[in-house]
This record gives sequence, C-alpha cells and structure tokens, in this order.
Amino acid sequence: MTSKESALHAIEELPDDASWEDILERVHFMAGVRRRLAELDAGKGIPHKEIRKEIAGWVGE
Repeated sequence: MTSKESALHAIEELPDDASWEDILERVHFMAGVRRRLAELDAGKGIPHKEIRKEIAGWVGE
C-alpha cells in the first residue's frame, strides 16, 4: 500500500464529523508507525532484552 493509499484509508476510518486536527493526528501517527517499521526492517531496532532492562529501570525493578 502506498503512503497516499494508507493515509486515505486512515482518514476514511475516521467519523464523518472528524476535525482537521483529528485528521492530522491520525495521518501523523500512521506516518510515525510506518517510519518505525521501516527502521525495524533496516535492522535499526532495539533488542527486546535491552528494552526490558530500560523499562525495569523506570519502574524500579
């Protein structure tokens, strides 16, 4: 699915009375998700074990 198709699909899922802010927020969110997925595909992700250690530090475990 192209970026344009993805944006149109995301907008179509919003209620008919969605505001411009709602539309922009949804498209911005979807762009961020696609960007992060591309980073993961490129091997730029953080290993699960590292994330668990970092989160444990946040909650004091």
